[in-house]
Amino acid sequence: MLQALYIQNYALIDRLDIRFEAGFSVITGETGAGKSILLGALGLLLGQRADAKALRAGASKCVVEARFEVGGYGLQPLFEANDWEYDAECIVRRELSSTGKSRAFVNDTPVTLAQLKELGDRLVDIHSQHQNLLLNREGFQLDVLDVVARDGALLASYRASHDAWREALQALERRRQEAEQGRSEEEYLSFQLEQLEAARLKAGEQAALEQEAELLSHAEEIQASLCQADRLLAADDGAALDVLNTCRETLAGTGRLYPAVLPLAARMESAYIELKDIAREVAALAEGVESNPARLEAVNERLDLLYTLQRKHHVNSVEELLTLTGSFKKRLEAITSSDEEIAALQSRCTALHEEVLAKAASLTQARLAAAREVERQMAARLVPLGMPHVRFQVETGRRKEPGPQGADSVTFLFSANKSGGLQPLSSVASGGEISRIMLSIKAMVAGATQLPTIVFDEIDTGISGEIADRMGCIMQQMGACDRQVVSITHLPQIAARGRVHYKVYKQEDDTGSTTRIRRLDSEERVGEIACMLSGSHLSEAALDNARVLLQNAGGSGEDNRIKEKEHGEE
Repeated sequence: MLQALYIQNYALIDRLDIRFEAGFSVITGETGAGKSILLGALGLLLGQRADAKALRAGASKCVVEARFEVGGYGLQPLFEANDWEYDAECIVRRELSSTGKSRAFVNDTPVTLAQLKELGDRLVDIHSQHQNLLLNREGFQLDVLDVVARDGALLASYRASHDAWREALQALERRRQEAEQGRSEEEYLSFQLEQLEAARLKAGEQAALEQEAELLSHAEEIQASLCQADRLLAADDGAALDVLNTCRETLAGTGRLYPAVLPLAARMESAYIELKDIAREVAALAEGVESNPARLEAVNERLDLLYTLQRKHHVNSVEELLTLTGSFKKRLEAITSSDEEIAALQSRCTALHEEVLAKAASLTQARLAAAREVERQMAARLVPLGMPHVRFQVETGRRKEPGPQGADSVTFLFSANKSGGLQPLSSVASGGEISRIMLSIKAMVAGATQLPTIVFDEIDTGISGEIADRMGCIMQQMGACDRQVVSITHLPQIAARGRVHYKVYKQEDDTGSTTRIRRLDSEERVGEIACMLSGSHLSEAALDNARVLLQNAGGSGEDNRIKEKEHGEE
C-alpha cells in the first residue's frame, strides 16, 4: 500500500510531500492543475521510462520517492531473489538528472529499470483512460480469465514447457540448416581433405626440408671448402698437424734439459690431439657432402607442394595445415552424423510438444470454468450500473498451435440491449459502457489478487448522475476490502464516496506556476464538491446539495476531520 509520496523538481512540482491511507481516496482539481503530473511521477517509481524534459525548469535533479507498506502481500520471495533488504516497509526512489541519467533504488539498493518495473507491477495498478483500449486485446482478456481462474502456477509451468519446446524447435531448425549447408559442402570438404591427407604432412618437416635444400644447393662449394681445410690440416707435407707435431716433439725434448717448458709441451700435446680430431671430422664431413641434383629436385618439389597448400588455405606452416586437416575431418563427421542428431532433436520436439498440449489442455479446463464465472460476475456487476438487459459472454476457441499463453483464443462478447446480438466489445460498446465494463473487470480481478493499490485515472469518462454514484460505490467497496483505491475524478458523486479527499491545484507567483496538492477537511470537501456540482459560483443550494451528497455517500465522517498541522498544505 502506498503510504507516502515525495516529489521534488518534477514538471510543475517544486516540492511535494503527501501521505496516503488505506481505503478509497479521491483526487479532484481543475483541468490542467497537474493531476496527470502526479501520475507521471508515480509512474517513474513503477519503472516507466524517464525523460529529462520532465525536470522542473532550472533544476539539476529530480527526485521521486515513495514509501510502501508491503507486508502480507507475498513479496518476500521477490525481495530475496533480487537480494534486497526485506521489511514490512519499503522505500522506492528514482532520481533523474538534467543530463538524462536516471537511477533507481529499492531500500537504498541500486536496481535496474526491469527490476523496478517487476516490483511496481506487484505494488500499484494505474488505470489510465488509454487502458480502456486493452479491452479489445485478446491478451488482456486471457489475463482476466487467468486471474479469475487462479491458474498462475499452471500457467507458469505451461510457459516453461512452451519455452523449452520453442527452443527445441529452433535448435532443430538450426541443425537442419547446418546439415543442408554441410551436404552442399561435403564434396568440397572431401576433396580438400583428400588432398591434404595425400600430402602425408608431418609436423616439423618443412624446417628440415628447407635446411636440406640449402645444403644441397651449395654442396660443391661446401665440399671444396672442407677439402681445402683438410689439406691445410693434414693432407700435404708441412700441413698444420705436421708443424704442430714437430713443435710438440721439440718442446718435449727440450724439457729433459729445461723442465720449465714441460707444461708448455703438455699443452702442445693437448692442442695436437684436438687438432688431429678436428682434422678427422673435417675429412669425414668432406666425404659426406656430395652434389645430388636428383635429391635436391625431390626436396624442392616437396617444398613446392607444402608452399602451394599453405597459399591455397591461407596459412603459414605445416602445423596449421595439420590443424585444418583435423577441422575438415570433424566437419565431415558432423555431416555424416547429422541425420542421427536431427532424429534425436525431432524426437525431443515431439515429446515437448505433447507435454505442451497436455498442459494447455489443463489450462483450457481452468479457463472454461473461469469463463462461466466471469460471465456471472460481469452480469451481476453491470446490471446495477444502468445495463438491466446486459449480456456478457466469453467465447473461447482453439488455436492451430499453442502460443505463449496457451492454446486458447478468447473474445469478450457484449450486448447492452435485450434484442441486440452479441458482438465483440470493440464493435458495440460506447465510451460510457467501456468505462463501466472496465471498472467491473477491475473490481472482479481485484477480488482475486493481492494487489495493494489501484489508481483510477478518470475511469468515469462518459458517466454521470446515478450511474456515477454506483461506480463510486463500487470503488468504495473495493477500498473497504483491505485495499487502497485512489480515483482521479471530475464527478461529484464519486468524489463524495472517498474516505479521504485530496485537491490538486495550481499556484501562481512571481517565479511561475507550481502544482500543489492538499488533503481537504470536512468543510473544505463541502466547498469542493459544491464547486463540482455548480461551478465556481457557490450558492447555498449547491453547498446544501454537497452536504447531502457527502452524507448519503458516507464520505463526510471523522476520517476527514483532521488538523491542518498534522496533514498541512504541501
